[in-house]
Amino acid sequence: MNVFADYADYYELLYQDKDYHSEVKFIQKILSIYAPNAHQLLELGCGTGKHATLLSEKGYQVHGVDRSIKMLQQAEANLLQIPPEIARRLNFTEGDVQQVRLNQKFDAILSLFHVVSYQIENKNLLDTFATVKEHLNPGGIFVFDVWYGPAVLNKQPTVKIKRVENEQIKITRIAEPALFPNENIVDVNYLFFIEDKQGKKSKQLKETHQMRYIFRSEIEFLAQKFDLKVVDCKEWMSDQEPSLNTWGVYFVIMN
Repeated sequence: MNVFADYADYYELLYQDKDYHSEVKFIQKILSIYAPNAHQLLELGCGTGKHATLLSEKGYQVHGVDRSIKMLQQAEANLLQIPPEIARRLNFTEGDVQQVRLNQKFDAILSLFHVVSYQIENKNLLDTFATVKEHLNPGGIFVFDVWYGPAVLNKQPTVKIKRVENEQIKITRIAEPALFPNENIVDVNYLFFIEDKQGKKSKQLKETHQMRYIFRSEIEFLAQKFDLKVVDCKEWMSDQEPSLNTWGVYFVIMN
């Protein structure tokens, strides 16, 4: 792998500390409550397939969709590292969450790690919910997490620095946020310093990720428009009631 390709090449290293196992256990709990008979899952914005793979190990059939070819290439490569009987329960498709059409229905749809908050325009959110409605079985559920508006405005984003490394590279990532309260958007300006430890080369990479913080009233409006129903909204991973200090919340919406 060329360590100086782009951000997608560093994704798994940057999030090696993310507790995917605990998150999948949490998702399983939600599914057991609201969709206990779910078997066919669709993951919108699956990235490199970490959640999808762990869910397939639990017996679910998972179809992951992502618009990043490089993310999907890594997901496909990861299939070679797992038993064939688990890999057979996984499929990956290149596609945008706003536009993809798979001509298939699913028992539950997941969109994790703030994918919905990347849908910054109203039309983006409407198109994403149209995708969900198109692919959800009657009685199926849509589970997703977002940046929670009241907490973002209360706590406000700050500069963060993250340092990670493996045998080949060392990365320092600086995240400088810019809040635009009239647009409900935060621009997260990333600056990466990437060092090739073997070749002693270095590189800088800049990216801006625009994130929309979202309010429950917006989700209720979207759900109603597509004849869906909000059945739960809690703090991600803790299951506490959302508050002014709750940056990440999840919603469960039923068809």
